[in-house]
Parts: sequence; C-alpha cells; structure tokens
Amino acid sequence: MKDMKKFLSLALAGVIALTAAVPAFAEEGTIASVDDLSGKIIGVQLGTTGDIYATDEYEGDEAGSQVERYSKGNDAVMALKQGKIDCVIIDEQPAKAFVEKNDDLQILEEDFALEEYAICVSKDKPELTESINEALAELKEDGTMDSIISNYIGDDTKGKTPYESPEDVDRSAGTLVMATNAAFEPYEYYDGEEIVGIDADMAQAICDKLGMELQIEDMEFDSIITAVQSGKADIGVAGMTVTEDRLKNIDFTDTYATAKQVIIIKK
Repeated sequence: MKDMKKFLSLALAGVIALTAAVPAFAEEGTIASVDDLSGKIIGVQLGTTGDIYATDEYEGDEAGSQVERYSKGNDAVMALKQGKIDCVIIDEQPAKAFVEKNDDLQILEEDFALEEYAICVSKDKPELTESINEALAELKEDGTMDSIISNYIGDDTKGKTPYESPEDVDRSAGTLVMATNAAFEPYEYYDGEEIVGIDADMAQAICDKLGMELQIEDMEFDSIITAVQSGKADIGVAGMTVTEDRLKNIDFTDTYATAKQVIIIKK
C-alpha cells in the first residue's frame, strides 16, 4: 500500500511538472507583438508592401528569419492555418476579411506599418496622371470618395451607399484599362463574375469624370506595374502603396486612402 501511494505521489508530481512546463514552451514561439517577428517564418503576398517591408526588415537577419512569398494572400493564409509559417503580414482590410472567414485566426492589436494607397500610371503619361488627380480631388471634395469607402467598410454603413454612374455621361474619350489583382477584399474582389470593391468603384467614378469607359483586367499583383509600364494597362489600382523602389519604374497619383499593414496569427 505504501509503495502504491509513493508511486501515485511521484506520478502526480510528474504530471504537475509536465503541465507547468507546457505553457512556457508554447509561449516561446508565440507572436504577441512586432518585436516577436525576428526569427519567425513570415508569409507575404509576392510584390506587395508587406513583402517589401518584411524583406527589408527581416530576411537574412542574424535571427534566421524567413520570408515565404505567395502569389495570393489567401495562399499565405492557408499556409498559416496549416502551420507552414508563423504569421502573415498583409493589408488591414483584406486581413479582416480573412479572419472573418477563419475563426482560428486573429489580427495582432499592434499595427505593423501605416501606408497610403495611390494609382500607378506610366511615366510616359503625365497628362493622364494630372487628369486623374483632378478627378480624385473632385471626388474627395464632393464626398463621393468617402461614400464609396463607407459602402465597403464600416458596420453601420456597409452596403448602404453603393456608387452609381450618372446616366448622361459622354464616354467618347475612349477606354481606360485598369490592371488589378481581384483577391484583395474589400478593395477589389469577385462578386460572381464581376470585379467589385472600393478600387473598382473609384476607377468607375474617375472614368465618369473623364468621359471614358472602364475596362478591368485581373492579374497577379506583381504583374501590375509591368502591365502599366508596357502599355497593356493604363493604370494599376490594387491597394498599392507608394514606395521609393516603385517610383523608379512608375508614377503615382495623389493618394486616395490611408491603410495599415497588420499581422495575422493563429489563435
């Protein structure tokens, strides 16, 4: 009987010690802030601002941080769910859409970076950049831009202020081809076979001001700037941030939205 009690006592002590050790082990690999990214495997969408920031800040550092690049943000999120990477750095609004659909994921409260979106235009078309800036200024001043954004973002306003083109627009000025990556909800995404979102509505409103037809071409994000440079597209609109590297190859209009880069982790 004494031997049995002794055995049970030792077993219980072992269980308590093991249980106490588990949280300490789990916490070691947890990402609770931006400071914890060093040494982790970071997922990004190829060619995005998140890719640029992660590459500059972490890839090849002494801590052994790795940056895994995916052609679509959804692919990065799936890799996170499968345990192949530790986190995903991506724009705030698409991050919210991903987390809303995946209850095993969450967004860190601490922002990774602040940024502003603009439309990219070929350096060979300064007159187009100027015309778009004038149209953007009017859309901001008359409240159209705020209304477009509110229709896609905000619990109280979502779906309540859809943009509608005026009926009497003269579109004799031609067609404006917009290159985008329609996997970036709520800025551009598919609703059935139609590409919709903040950027799509904004581009339509700009075309209404310029007297043009809008044609949207969906492609990989890292192909957008090349398409604009080569003339396959007139503008690139895909939640794109102005950076020094991009300015070497392309021009940008005035900004039209402020955004954040955030970090998605598993709960």
